[in-house]
This record gives sequence, C-alpha cells and structure tokens, in this order.
Amino acid sequence: MKITIIGGHGKIALLTAAMLSESGHQVRSVVRNEDHRSDVEETGAHCVVADVETLDTDALGEVLDGSEAVVWSAGAGGGNPERTYAVDRDAAIRSIDAAAARGIPRFIMVSYVGSGRDEVPQDNPFHHYAVAKAAADDHLRSSPLQWTILAPGQLTEEEATRKFDVGDHVTHGATSRANVAHLIAAVLPRMSTAGLTLRFRDGAVALEDVLVSLERVAAGSPVAPLREGRTDLVT
Repeated sequence: MKITIIGGHGKIALLTAAMLSESGHQVRSVVRNEDHRSDVEETGAHCVVADVETLDTDALGEVLDGSEAVVWSAGAGGGNPERTYAVDRDAAIRSIDAAAARGIPRFIMVSYVGSGRDEVPQDNPFHHYAVAKAAADDHLRSSPLQWTILAPGQLTEEEATRKFDVGDHVTHGATSRANVAHLIAAVLPRMSTAGLTLRFRDGAVALEDVLVSLERVAAGSPVAPLREGRTDLVT
C-alpha cells in the first residue's frame, strides 16, 4: 500500500513509518523542516518537505497524489491558539478534502480520547485544542473517505505492550506512543475498521484480540468493551 503520513517527524509518526516500511508498504512522510529528513529516512520512508499549515487544498492534493491511504499525525503542539486552529483544525480539514478530491480512499486520523466529548472551559488553555480536534474529526466523519479515528489517552514514552483497553467507556488513561503506532499499522489495511472511532488506552487485551473484536463489529455482532480483566469479547 502507498501511504502518506502527515506530521512525519512526530514520535508516533516515526514509529509508524518504521513499522509500515518493514511490512513492505511504500511510505511517504511529510515534514515541514528539511533538518528532519535524515530522521524520517532512517525509518525507511521517503521524506517530503512541505508545510501543511500554509498549503491550500490543491497543493495538499499534489503532496498526497498517488497515495492509497493517508495518516494524519500532525499537531501544532498547543500553546498558541491561532496555530492550533491553523494546524489541528484547518490544515487537517484541507487534507481530508484533498484526499477526497484525489480519490484516496483511506484516511486514519490520530485524535485524542476526549475529542467531541470534552467540554473544556474557554479560559482553559486546552479549550482550543479540544475544539480544533473535534471539528476535524467531525469533518472526517462527514467525508466520503473510508476513515478510522484513533483516539488515545494521555501519551507516554513507555515501551509497547501491544495490549489495550478499547471502547467508549474509555475517557482517560495513559497510552504509550508505541502502542498507538502499533494500532495504526494494524488497522490501516483493514477496511473493516472504516467508520469506527476507537477510544483506547494501554490495557490488558492483546492487539490480536482487539482486531478480532473489530472484525465482529464490522460483521454486525454485538461486542463488549475491551477492557482490563475481560477476555469475553462478545456479549
């Protein structure tokens, strides 16, 4: 599969690019800083230097042209409300529109566990990020793309366990960036996960069991939340 990762120098993106490249996928990673090229190329991905914050939809389409899937893993990093909206909302929305215009079917959005559910007061610095991510996620859901939204809890630098707690019951909790990368790599080629928003954190359910449960969801079977202490995935 030909995959473009936007936000290619982020920690999750670098881990994901290495996994996908090792699995035989053709990966392009988009970064805005030429100085990051060597880090990206070490993952086996082809580096594309482009500033998605400033590119319009047509220009983004040129960056994405030839892709079969897009992974959005970019972020402004917080702190500046104007840039948060410019990247986490506006650039994400333009990327979604560009993918749709170019006929790219698959889109993975890396979001966060509270997107669309958090009611953050306007005087809270996190308010702008919450609003921006919710808007981008909603726009993706309304698009014609085969989308999957991955919504992890608070990100950590812990090693990958490949074990998760998945479901709408997840409202908080730690999630290692390495586990996020494993989940991206796992769901990306599985079109059966299209149309799903997966809220998750590190837990006790093995990735393989998560994937089996998601296949059952796609088939219309009732599935219990995948949480710590549960091995009975189907209700």
